Amino acid sequence: MSSTAATRPGLTDRFLTGVERVGNKLPDPFMLFLILFGITAVVTTGMALAGVTVQVPGAEEMTVIKGLFTGEGMTWLTANIGANYLGFPPLATVLPILLAVGVAEKSGLLGALIRRVFGSAPRWALPYAVGFVGVVGSVMSDSAFVIIPPLAALVFKAAGRHPVAGLLGGFAAAGAGYSTNLLVTSLDALFAGITTAVTENLPNAGAPVTPLSNYYFNIASSVVLILIAGFIIDRVLEPRLARQNVPVDEIVEDGDHAAAPVVLKAELEPREARGLKWSMIVGAVVALVILVAVIVPDSPWRNETGGFLPRSPLLSSIVFIVFLLFTIPGLVYGRIVGTITTGRDVPRVMGEAIKDMAGFLVLAFILGQFIALFNWSGIGSWIAVAGASGLSAIGLTGYPAVIAFILLASVLNLFIISGSSMWTLMASVFVPLFALLGYEPAFIQGAFRVGDSATQVITPLNPYMIVLLTMLRKYEPEAGLGTLMARMLPFVVPFWLAWVAILTVFFYLDLPMGPGNDIFIQD
Repeated sequence: MSSTAATRPGLTDRFLTGVERVGNKLPDPFMLFLILFGITAVVTTGMALAGVTVQVPGAEEMTVIKGLFTGEGMTWLTANIGANYLGFPPLATVLPILLAVGVAEKSGLLGALIRRVFGSAPRWALPYAVGFVGVVGSVMSDSAFVIIPPLAALVFKAAGRHPVAGLLGGFAAAGAGYSTNLLVTSLDALFAGITTAVTENLPNAGAPVTPLSNYYFNIASSVVLILIAGFIIDRVLEPRLARQNVPVDEIVEDGDHAAAPVVLKAELEPREARGLKWSMIVGAVVALVILVAVIVPDSPWRNETGGFLPRSPLLSSIVFIVFLLFTIPGLVYGRIVGTITTGRDVPRVMGEAIKDMAGFLVLAFILGQFIALFNWSGIGSWIAVAGASGLSAIGLTGYPAVIAFILLASVLNLFIISGSSMWTLMASVFVPLFALLGYEPAFIQGAFRVGDSATQVITPLNPYMIVLLTMLRKYEPEAGLGTLMARMLPFVVPFWLAWVAILTVFFYLDLPMGPGNDIFIQD
């Protein structure tokens, strides 16, 4: 065999190269939505000049399409550009949670909790511990992709197991299960805010969408995905690495004088263990106080009927509750271990958390303008009515339409890595469309989460794939993106199928997606 034939890229590599080439031609998310804003402005102006109207089912009057490049449109934009940005609903929910998670993460609490889970797991349970930490690790947002894989490799090696299995398994669990969690995270707040922004002008949008609207679905999904991740790491990934003779020790090339990496320790120092213990105790006390405050018969957090569903001050206070449950334990931990010593350290760590999200704050400006134009112009209602009519005409209005929506999200996820960007784009069209078909926005948001996560660990457009490849090359210097894709695929397909199966169970048993949020809009 010639050297040319031996090095010729395989079908998988050629496909992945094509995905990378197409994806690289997409504009940056900010520019992408600026272009979409411009296209929407032109289209709405044309429709307005043509006198297009639409009858939204349930609305008493016809909706008249308004154009941006008209006198009314330009005055609307110039008078509301700031309000469109500051009124972008995710800002009101995401930012407080980011401040709280910043305290818990920057103080070291979240990292210590992850290390405790790893350090206390027996050898046979390590793959499932990695699955648990990976799926739940999304509470740290993108930091999970950098922190979890090397820690998992470390504990695997210490236990006499293949470190690369921990490395790749930790990344796969964190990425493929990114949109779900056993805890309420900033992502729940972000998605709920975007969904709420889209449903503001719908005459019958169902129950309000909150950060808890997918909580029951998330719990079921997290448990199943954790078990699947552990099984694949244990029975598929690690045996395959052994068959391929992948080294279990890092390879140091001659003459390599690079700076030594920071050594990660799975075991907690005595002070860290003490800090973790007391932070958990204090967190439990805070949770108990909140519970007592809301269950007393005359609690002000109940609604007019004395309950909590579908609307109540309690559900409107979720952001505040999450803020307390992250901030107070984080402060306790930081005080004990010394990462937070004075009052000045609190705004410092909160500021670091906001700094990490500076890119989102910039992106939110154009996202807010795009959603505001969609709502104000009425084009979203027109697309929803036209789309619903089209689906009805071909008979695709039941659950197959939801599956088609998930497939579309999975494909787009190969090119649009930002979940907030993709949900902004898809929610603007599909939430109103499915609402007209009778589906709760919270249910469609849950369906989106399935397509948003699984495929992101096989696209070269995921910037953390390059970080993972750098870590992998310490063991396999010749490894490439094709190597990573091949080892991630055993996670992607089972995750996707299992997640769809869970959604299917919720759909056909008509189970609530979260407190106060059902599958179908109630009359």
